[in-house]
Amino acid sequence: MDDSPHELRIREMTPPDCRPVAEIRVAGWQTAYAGLVPQSYLDAMRVAEDAERRRELLSKPGNPVVNLVAERAGEIIGWAAYGPYRDGEVRTEDAELYALYVRPGQWGGGVGEALLRTSTARCEAAGHGRVLLWVLRENARARRFYERHGFTADGTEEPFEVEGVDIPEVRYARRL
Repeated sequence: MDDSPHELRIREMTPPDCRPVAEIRVAGWQTAYAGLVPQSYLDAMRVAEDAERRRELLSKPGNPVVNLVAERAGEIIGWAAYGPYRDGEVRTEDAELYALYVRPGQWGGGVGEALLRTSTARCEAAGHGRVLLWVLRENARARRFYERHGFTADGTEEPFEVEGVDIPEVRYARRL
């Protein structure tokens, strides 16, 4: 593997990564979900609050969620989180990709693909037979991305409630 400073590196998230991950998550929501989620909700998102939530989750004992970051030249440019699939509060034998975000401006450069590839490979190595994920029904860009990488909508839809507005989500699955 090339050790050049421009090489993309995928690694486990650490506490100092919480702030850049929060920046990516908030900017990702505000960019990708504009017109899909109430604008007042997007406008109210705060990086400092999100970073604190990331720190709390990362330090939670027994937390089965794995957080990965994509780093290039010392800059965090992507984040993914995966773990056991949740059916309500019940964990199943399947894995779930909870989040995959790439810093706006870095979209289309292979960062999301590298995070997805690493996450699914780790899920397979852990013995999971499938990876499931939820995506906003109207988020065509994300849906195309997951479909290009072997995920298919499995027919399950649920609303995601934001400020009293039900936003439909579609579940995608991929066998490992």
